[in-house]
Amino acid sequence: MSDKNVLRSGFMPSALSLMVFMFTIFSLAGCSRPTTLEKIEQEHVLHVITRNGPAIYFEDKDGPAGFDYEISKLFAEELGVELRLRVADNLGELLSVIDQGYAHFAAGGLAATEGRNARFEYSSPYLEITPKVVYRLGTSRPKELTDLVGKRLVVVADSHHIDLLKQLKQDFIDLTWEESEELETSDLLKQVSEGLIDYAIVDSTDLAIHQAYYPKAVAAFSLSKPLNFVWYFPASEDDSLTQKATLFFEKIKNDGTLLQLKERYYGHLNQLNYVGARTFIHHINKRLSRYEETFKAEADNYELDWRLLAAIGYQESHWRPNATSPTGVRGLMMLTRVTAKELGIKNRLDPSASIKGGAKYFAKIRARIPDRIKEPDRTWMALASYNVGFGHVEDARILAQKDGKDPDQWLHVKEYLPLLQKKKWYKQTRHGYARGSEPVVYVQNIRRYYDVLTWMKQPQVDEGIIASKSSEEPYSEEPSDNYMFPDTLQDMPPTL
Repeated sequence: MSDKNVLRSGFMPSALSLMVFMFTIFSLAGCSRPTTLEKIEQEHVLHVITRNGPAIYFEDKDGPAGFDYEISKLFAEELGVELRLRVADNLGELLSVIDQGYAHFAAGGLAATEGRNARFEYSSPYLEITPKVVYRLGTSRPKELTDLVGKRLVVVADSHHIDLLKQLKQDFIDLTWEESEELETSDLLKQVSEGLIDYAIVDSTDLAIHQAYYPKAVAAFSLSKPLNFVWYFPASEDDSLTQKATLFFEKIKNDGTLLQLKERYYGHLNQLNYVGARTFIHHINKRLSRYEETFKAEADNYELDWRLLAAIGYQESHWRPNATSPTGVRGLMMLTRVTAKELGIKNRLDPSASIKGGAKYFAKIRARIPDRIKEPDRTWMALASYNVGFGHVEDARILAQKDGKDPDQWLHVKEYLPLLQKKKWYKQTRHGYARGSEPVVYVQNIRRYYDVLTWMKQPQVDEGIIASKSSEEPYSEEPSDNYMFPDTLQDMPPTL
């Protein structure tokens, strides 16, 4: 067959078909698989695996909440996509989901370790924690690793504590521990508190959060130097999302957003010591039920959270209807005579009337806070005003603004309130001297009481996670309802 016949029979392409073929090849070469970030933007969904915890993720009456949740939500908003959370039953499941690429990243209080860093891609650090060895108050306190040998030490399975223990075991070969897939941090603290296990290892942040529920579980010593929490990404994916997360963390660190979230979730956790926490739990069990329905009813009347109102009442009087201060402030919500008259409250010692007056007064003060101030700062400033007066809080905000700080953030305002006690500062203000340290402690206390009340009303309480009435010895220090309350928090007896 001649060359001419070969061409006509179609075994060799024509010039036109050759051009089409080459164009197709070049077009395909120019196309590449979309990156992880591009796929997320195309699908408009960010899939995140997390776990339940009082500072990680939980469902509140107003919806999802938690430190890790808040940051993940901000990241989704930065990407302009919807955040979809999946809650893992345990750490093992959480890490497995990332291993298999079933979520874009994990945000669940995960500390960076060598093992995890080799296994996954990871983000910039966003929170520093320290692993703590925890023991039961009243027993012999372990001071070093050798004191743990021969004792029952329990840790959460798949936690970063196991990586640390494995490293330490190289030098302390007799060190042993149990790994539990069923127990979470709160379970471990409960078991330590009740003497069911000798020791546990938990992170400093978790211990601070749960200290109020299990006051007998206390830190003995640090297991290691501070570690960093990070997000973990599937190693099988490209680094486009990881790079975007790096820029995001840099942004929220620089603009103060991350610091604000830390203050919101962790800035008030050192307010309850052993005696205060134990007393509060006791009073929740013994006193709150008498007034709970009244708190709920009055909170509804003024669109308040009843647990916040109850926390105010506890800070004011420890829920004592006959409480009295040396200056004549009286009742469960500790109303002055002038305030009670203004609110139409005739009998300050009537607990229902006192709660009604307190709710009305707080709502009135809160309404004076500028609308531009967002929650929760709006509430914290209203609480400070409830304690020290609206004018003094305004003075502190003005001082903060003059100093280049944001007067609409409680994080900054609480730094300037104590300065109202110093002549150098209060002479610059309209309302003059104030015991400015007091409202800072006042707000911190109420925030902590509110946290405990919120968490104790979660379903976990019914499952026995939170310390029950019987988990502590009978409480005997029960002052009379006529106890004279001091005018300053600094003078508050340590047993109350």
